[in-house]
Amino acid sequence: MRTAGVHHVSLVVRDIARAREFYGDLIGLPEIARPDFGIPGAWFQAGPVQLHLLEPPSDADAGQPPSEFTVFAAHVAFEIDDASAVAADLAAAGYDVRGVGSPSGQLFVRDPDGNLVEFIAPGGRLGRAPPDAEA
Repeated sequence: MRTAGVHHVSLVVRDIARAREFYGDLIGLPEIARPDFGIPGAWFQAGPVQLHLLEPPSDADAGQPPSEFTVFAAHVAFEIDDASAVAADLAAAGYDVRGVGSPSGQLFVRDPDGNLVEFIAPGGRLGRAPPDAEA
């Protein structure tokens, strides 16, 4: 089987309005149309990949974000071009920003629901497919 690429990443959130503020207002992802599935949610465009946020019923077992702040947890990563500016914006908004630092330009925060979110400013080929890789 061959896939054409990543279409979307889905995260569970417990307050869709609060998540919209984080992913739309703070991070700046444009919200896109979403069909009515009978549960609250929001979709955002992040380059060629979509981010789907789902707010399950309060009694649904939707799993838990990692109990501790660790880069080994499943996470979504957004490409950025200025790690210092993004870190400053996140810190000013009250988020605990953890950085791996130069030369990787990697930052990590937890969204309002505890999901791990990475921001990466690729330098050279870091975080990119090799030039000879087929699409």
